[in-house]
Amino acid sequence: MKSKGLRSITYSAIIGAMYVALTWLSNAIGMSSGVIQLRLGEVLTILPYFIPGAIPGLVLGCLISNISMGCSLLDIIVGTLATLIGAVGTSKIRNKYLCPIPPILANTILVPFVIIISYTHDWSIGSYLLTLGGVFLGEVVSVYIFGIILLLAIEKSKIFKR
Repeated sequence: MKSKGLRSITYSAIIGAMYVALTWLSNAIGMSSGVIQLRLGEVLTILPYFIPGAIPGLVLGCLISNISMGCSLLDIIVGTLATLIGAVGTSKIRNKYLCPIPPILANTILVPFVIIISYTHDWSIGSYLLTLGGVFLGEVVSVYIFGIILLLAIEKSKIFKR
């Protein structure tokens, strides 16, 4: 039993570190913040489909990424909460093609408010819809398209059993 707990902690730590590294990479090339965000770390939010132990790693990875990139306090809190909600949702879904939906929805619903409150301060309907669309687009690319590619590769390699 101890080895299973240690394995879960190890997976979580590796996943958190990978989330941070991929998000820093996105940030280094100017893709991880702003209205259209393509955070490469978000691709990992499909991992709770295979292992619920990925959830703490994703949440800590998001928290560390947001703090280290100088995000606002609201962004740190709400962004991390969105990752938590999305990861938990992913762990509950049994259909591999639907498991990316919770992180996409959580981020699309929560992050536009953070961007407007913390960064743009533009409360017009047009700005809100543009921000919502940008977040949605970035999430679909990083979580659904890249996430499904990762999910299928994991299934084929049989790294994790579902």
